[in-house]
Amino acid sequence: MRIILYLASIILANVITAAFQPIQFSVFIIPMGTLLIGATFILRDLVQNKIGRKKTYLFIGLALILSAVVSSLLGDTLYIVIASAISFLLAETTDTEIYTRLKLPLAWRVFYSGIVGGLLDSAVFVIIGLSPIGANILPWEAVPAAIIGQVIVKTLIQGIGALIVSKIHTFQHE
Repeated sequence: MRIILYLASIILANVITAAFQPIQFSVFIIPMGTLLIGATFILRDLVQNKIGRKKTYLFIGLALILSAVVSSLLGDTLYIVIASAISFLLAETTDTEIYTRLKLPLAWRVFYSGIVGGLLDSAVFVIIGLSPIGANILPWEAVPAAIIGQVIVKTLIQGIGALIVSKIHTFQHE
């Protein structure tokens, strides 16, 4: 079930991002799919807990392919598809390796690894995909606000997810 939720959240994040306009909150620009991207890191951690690090990489690869196919089918430009793939691969592998190496309680590993993964995902995607380097959707002046907005949302999702994971983990071990 964890694997299905992980893969479904990645596909759904692509669909939601394509279907809805980004939220403009003050100077921050936040694609709607960002809410699910934060959750994908948590779900990936839970998949890793269940099946181990090596097998998790198989599902990261499958998720990468599914994400690229869905993104292409939704009409994203090649720049967006490539930026999404690069940012996904960097963020998911970094999250996986940090999560693996931290010797902390489960909730803290989920939180810290997800923050780093979310930061990488946001920065790489916005710079390669949306800035003048890529699809030229955002001018350089808007790039920092787009990155920061996504990082804030992903960090909040990570925090909420870590709290939920902590409560569930505590409940299961009582």
